[in-house]
Amino acid sequence: MARRNSDGDIDESELDVRAPERAAVGVNGITVALRRSVEQMGVARTARTLPLLNQRDGFDCPGCAWPDPREEEGDSRKAAEFCENGAKAVAEEATRRTVDADFFRTHPIDRLAEHTDYWLGQQGRLTQPVIRREGDTHYRPVDWDEAFRVVADKLREIGAEHTAFYTSGRASNEAAFCYQLLARSLGTNNLPDCSNMCHESSGTALNETIGVGKGSVSLSDVENADLVVVMGQNPGTNHPRMLSSLERVKQRGGRIIAVNPLPETGLMRFRNPQRVRGVLGPGTRLADEFAQIRIGGDLALFKALGALLLRAEDEEPGTVLDRSFVEEHTSGFAEYAAQARDVDWAEVERLTGLERPRIERIARMFAESRGTVVCWAMGITQHRQAVATIREIVNVQLLRGMIGKPGAGVCPVRGHSNVQGDRTMGIWERMPASFLSALDEEFGLEVPRESGWDTVETLRAMHEGKCRAFVGLGGNFAAATPDSAATERALRGCELTVQVSTKLNRSHVVPGRTALILPTLGRTERDRQHSGEQFVTVEDSMSVVHTSRGRLEPCSPHLLSEVAIISRLARALLGERHPVPWAEFERDYDRIRDHIAAVVPGCDDYNRRVREPDGFVLPHPPRDRRSFPTATGRANFTVNVPHAIHVPEGRLLLQSLRSHDQYNTTVYGLSDRYRGVENGRRVVLVNREDLAELGFEDGQLVDLVSEWADGSGELQHRRAEGFRLVAYSTPRGCAAAYYPEVNPLVPLDSVAEGSNTPVSKAVVVRLEHR
Repeated sequence: MARRNSDGDIDESELDVRAPERAAVGVNGITVALRRSVEQMGVARTARTLPLLNQRDGFDCPGCAWPDPREEEGDSRKAAEFCENGAKAVAEEATRRTVDADFFRTHPIDRLAEHTDYWLGQQGRLTQPVIRREGDTHYRPVDWDEAFRVVADKLREIGAEHTAFYTSGRASNEAAFCYQLLARSLGTNNLPDCSNMCHESSGTALNETIGVGKGSVSLSDVENADLVVVMGQNPGTNHPRMLSSLERVKQRGGRIIAVNPLPETGLMRFRNPQRVRGVLGPGTRLADEFAQIRIGGDLALFKALGALLLRAEDEEPGTVLDRSFVEEHTSGFAEYAAQARDVDWAEVERLTGLERPRIERIARMFAESRGTVVCWAMGITQHRQAVATIREIVNVQLLRGMIGKPGAGVCPVRGHSNVQGDRTMGIWERMPASFLSALDEEFGLEVPRESGWDTVETLRAMHEGKCRAFVGLGGNFAAATPDSAATERALRGCELTVQVSTKLNRSHVVPGRTALILPTLGRTERDRQHSGEQFVTVEDSMSVVHTSRGRLEPCSPHLLSEVAIISRLARALLGERHPVPWAEFERDYDRIRDHIAAVVPGCDDYNRRVREPDGFVLPHPPRDRRSFPTATGRANFTVNVPHAIHVPEGRLLLQSLRSHDQYNTTVYGLSDRYRGVENGRRVVLVNREDLAELGFEDGQLVDLVSEWADGSGELQHRRAEGFRLVAYSTPRGCAAAYYPEVNPLVPLDSVAEGSNTPVSKAVVVRLEHR
């Protein structure tokens, strides 16, 4: 449990560090999930809510996007089809705590800004729209009509070219489609979203190499693979239901390789709470091989694996490579192979921190596998060379024909419940011309064609005075983005900020000169419109589109759905005679889905297909028929050169990560029990030998100072104060700490090549004594 100070905020003075847990989940996971649920929702509400989570007639988890079992793939859903952190996410949304007018009357905005994000979120659900007019010290209640009038008047005054429409991955497909349609009807493609900060690197690399920016596997493929490689991710915390799938891999005789800087408990052993062995026994050992890689060494590792596979084929021709696949379905193999064999093993060992015999052992596991799935998450995508790393992963998969066959493929694991669906529905600043033309034809519009701003470009535009209005559909922009102090200044400098939210967060307390908070229904709540009760749809990590139906009564009669908020704002902004039938969209979401079917590729007959028990799977040509819609018409091998990250003497390379007690920027509490950190978040995990060499001790308090050379070569410094050193099993020269606490250390201009994703997983820092 999180400790509180006299203000009710979290108190880290009692921080406790103990040995990390040896197995994930088990009885403890069940106990924590139920306790947190009862604390927030009460016994009766918990009993009504959790059994509906991820069920066909219930609602989709507002947490991660791990897919649900599908009957057509030979699997059925369990009565408890949720994990500990999914239960926490639901409890946060379905809490009985509420924030009303009295709360805002007694809490000035500047005082709210002094509280932690945890405290803000724990105050409860927002219950009515509020406004902060220029010069006000408090948010004040406002009725919906006035709220829409203020926003519409301001946006017309500011202009579309100076407005950014941000989206969180929790928006439904229907809301996302309407939102991008509103922005484009107004005249802008400024549609930054949370994808820009997470899997943009995946989409960039996969579009170039296989022609589709999504994973190429199904849940069945993962569970029936011979070999599953889990890279740069922590399933036990970030998508715990994946552990059940990894357990099935082991039960069917498959093997698992974990590649990660930290020995995460969820990658090592799983105690399945739905099996006797998981409750009473030792559980299931997951990773057959744990490669504790140095931060940023993944590209060098896969370069070496490719070289070893080519050498093995040279030694025994026809036994390692899938030559027929390479010849019939790929382009660029000769150029790739010409440089791939040239490996400097001393450099590989330096970059990866892995010895050659271990890498050779991993290569043999690849060579022996009949079906390999490679999974990855933020530990891969938030690096300077993230796009190149993912291209190299694809190279290794192409060598052995591991795209478009059962039990094989590439699997970027999305960390937000509908972030993939948002992109499918058009939330992207660079949607292809074919999509934009389809919008024009369907609605009689002329939407803009020039590219808009992504997240980093939006922040730059705010600093330059080009972005003067910010509209956020969900999320916590201020806490999710890099360079926190600069981001907060940028938001405060806007003429207008509008946040569509369920709960308070950091973005609400760094408002623009005019600011509104528009409270919306949660995914757990019933959505009643004029035509009756509505459902929405979402897309999971594996391109399955399915329904979600809220079942709880709304926490306030003053809430509107996301679709209703967008539709009413559009009518106020664009007028009742606008060619898009906004009023019909609000009355009946089937009308939105009719238009989705006409505009979005693969969504034909949408209304019928989403009503199937498990929904439907979007087409994926590489997966479905080994067809690759790239510039060459084939899957593309690429040449990628690893570049060492320069870390000066006396410095460490820092990665940001989640605690087990948080989801993205939402902090549930202060227990990261798998890593043995309790009652605190301001910790930095460092190898014990590095601490001694740098002149520090375990338990000491330090400040973290990041160092980054800007475009002119001038060294910039950013500071985050008051962190406790924890001696931990990290590679030498590497460190780890929680975000958003270390987001202030991430420079806005430090981004991945090709995707513009902030580099949050490789920040050069020094430790300073306090």
